Amino acid sequence: MHTINTTNMSTLRKQFEAYDKRPRVWLDSDGDESWCFNFYDWFCKDSSLENRAKRLMPTARRFAQKMGIDLDTHYVFFKNNCPMNGPLRDDFRICEVETGDVVWTVTPNHQGRCEIWGSENRFDKPIYEGYGIRDFYSERELVA
Repeated sequence: MHTINTTNMSTLRKQFEAYDKRPRVWLDSDGDESWCFNFYDWFCKDSSLENRAKRLMPTARRFAQKMGIDLDTHYVFFKNNCPMNGPLRDDFRICEVETGDVVWTVTPNHQGRCEIWGSENRFDKPIYEGYGIRDFYSERELVA
């Protein structure tokens, strides 16, 4: 495990607060305003990033809340993936601020399906595959 300089790093709390501002501000993991709407990598048109991010951020916030993720020790970024077969898919990744390690990778909606990977099983296989993230919450009894 490596450690990084966390002095200016963003956190989920800072990212969610910036997202709630008007005009909306998108903070990347470094705490800087993100011109690419917090996407780390993408294969779609630049012009579609904002709408994709607007769908991902509320889902990331709800996931962090439901999973009890510490908002002050984690951050989120987005990725637009180009699989070998099929259409593009978006995910969000929640990482530890101190190490930069990914803790969760969540594809909340890809053709009506949800996939969740995590460090709890060392990303060996999906922790959840199903027809919606709400089903994952129900399975985990994260209804509150």
